[in-house]
Amino acid sequence: MKMRKKHIPILPLCVSVGLLLLSTVGSARAALTYYSENYAMEVTVSSIGVTLTENGTAVSYRNYLEDDWSDSGTGELLTHMLEDTEGKLVPGRNYPESLAVTNSGAIDSYVRVILRRSWQDGENRKDTALSPELIQLGLTEGSGWVLDEKASTPERMILYYTKVLPAGESTPALCDTLCVSPQILSRVREDVRETAEGRVITTSYQYDGYWMNLEAEVDAVQTHSGEEAVRSAWGIDVKIGEDGTLTLAP
Repeated sequence: MKMRKKHIPILPLCVSVGLLLLSTVGSARAALTYYSENYAMEVTVSSIGVTLTENGTAVSYRNYLEDDWSDSGTGELLTHMLEDTEGKLVPGRNYPESLAVTNSGAIDSYVRVILRRSWQDGENRKDTALSPELIQLGLTEGSGWVLDEKASTPERMILYYTKVLPAGESTPALCDTLCVSPQILSRVREDVRETAEGRVITTSYQYDGYWMNLEAEVDAVQTHSGEEAVRSAWGIDVKIGEDGTLTLAP
């Protein structure tokens, strides 16, 4: 399920520029999916579900009830992110962005989150030259979340929660801040023109009018036959200890 877009303009840093980066529109998207219905069917068809939370509030959820996914809902990310900045995003500032997962089903599960970040120009075309890593998420340490560095790219980050997530409980936050690197302001151009009153210098930024895209995708597998379930659903090899802790294969 794709989340509706949230427009995020950026704070003007120069009068001659007007609205700097994201001045046309900015967006944040999130998705919530579940891929391993085959394993859910082995236990109880109406027992699996996950909910994506942002700063302690449920944003999207999807629960398997009565043989379908009708118990689903979507919302918007970053809705309250800019309330204290007059609706303008400032590069270099850390904004609270705590993403976590709640097990809204009836059985224990393992969960993972895929984060995708990218840029689009003012004509809605994806820009592959501008680094997605300029969209910086502050990943939390010691929270039980682990980044799969082998499978991750600058655009896509794959994180696994290494502990069993019991029904009704939530994971710690996998990240706690969001920041657009001020390096995005380094590409500038100065136009000089002579007028009757003297020389006028106008500064413009290469990425004025760009969109920031952030997408979060959540899925889960049951703990029963956990190693096989993870391999089938996620295509990776893991080891699961006696205490249920999941370890990625080297």
